[in-house]
Amino acid sequence: MQKGIFITIEGGEGVGKSTNIDAARSFLQENRIDFIQTREPGGTLLAEKVRALLLEDHGEDFDTTAELLLMFAARAQHLNTLIKPALDRGTWILCDRFTDATYAYQGGGRQLDTKLIAQLETLVQHDLRPDLTIILDLDPAAGIERARQRGELDRFEQEQLAFFQRVRASYLEIAEREPQRCAVIDASRSVEDVSASLQTILKERLKRFLP
Repeated sequence: MQKGIFITIEGGEGVGKSTNIDAARSFLQENRIDFIQTREPGGTLLAEKVRALLLEDHGEDFDTTAELLLMFAARAQHLNTLIKPALDRGTWILCDRFTDATYAYQGGGRQLDTKLIAQLETLVQHDLRPDLTIILDLDPAAGIERARQRGELDRFEQEQLAFFQRVRASYLEIAEREPQRCAVIDASRSVEDVSASLQTILKERLKRFLP
């Protein structure tokens, strides 16, 4: 049995991930692909509890190393409970963020040592990496304004602009370093244009796997 394909959608705040995950889901449905849609942090009952812990403002400073370890604790649960079993039985995964977000937010935004992140990545994931990662790119100032318009901001969304500028730079560095896996989409364009670009990338990058 052929293993499932692992697709991740990445980007900073307000880039339109939810809308474009919907577009990716429609593409997979139209091509009659058996898939599971999930997210990080989260994706399982236990990992969703860790997500809530990470996103809430608890009234005290969140130690950056503790934050990083919680991200990978949730990821380990998610991988071993949902993602790996699905991929092994041939089911595709469509995931809202994955480890690239940790490099961008904890490595870039928090300025933690990326060697430490890489060690945890190897510990938790071994050699498992996404087959295709689509990065939605947008000026952080515009993205935060979009996020504000959605409603109350979570703990990450309350960070300063410089934090999100580092996040964006980290995402673009990842894309430049791994062009075979990553594709960048300009998310400042209309919803229709961005979704069309996403579906074109899916079609071109995944055509050998489609029925």
